[in-house]
Amino acid sequence: MTKVPGGPRHQVRIVGGQWRRSLLPVADKPGLRPTPDRVRETLFNWLGQDLSGWRVLDAFAGSGALGFEAASRGAAEVLLVEQDPQLVALLNASRERLKATGMRIQRGDGLGALRSSPGRWDLVLLDPPFGAGLGARALAAAAQAVSAGGWVYLESGEAAPEPPDGLSLHRQSRAGAVHYALFQAADPAEPAS
Repeated sequence: MTKVPGGPRHQVRIVGGQWRRSLLPVADKPGLRPTPDRVRETLFNWLGQDLSGWRVLDAFAGSGALGFEAASRGAAEVLLVEQDPQLVALLNASRERLKATGMRIQRGDGLGALRSSPGRWDLVLLDPPFGAGLGARALAAAAQAVSAGGWVYLESGEAAPEPPDGLSLHRQSRAGAVHYALFQAADPAEPAS
């Protein structure tokens, strides 16, 4: 993160896609820790750089770094869900500045957004407020929200919990205090191995 004079205290840089090197403001809020550049780069290496046509839900948007990365890589629809009104305003300003037409921002509860859209999303991004202990609950809700064969990313200050029914651990790693994991939803059309 870099410090910004006269605006929000910090910014993060989008690391790939059409908005590569674009900056996103980061407000100084308790529990708000944007996903580090290195971790975002690893995640999108795991997923592949081209997300053309994907439907993506960033359930705890915060700075929006994860959702904007997905949109920058061609996702057709990205929904950013955030409770904090100041963060929602910053997300809307970034969306307007980048002319991110396939992106929607919704003020609300991330867990509620996951529960209200069963089987809808190709990729669910979970980066709940750091230290809030929401990882296992969010992962269980995401297991219902993700489409067959889709992906769920979880980032937290703790090792990834056991995946709930319907999800299997694909990859996991750690960068300092940040633990992150990528899960895949079962695809009933594919034979079990």
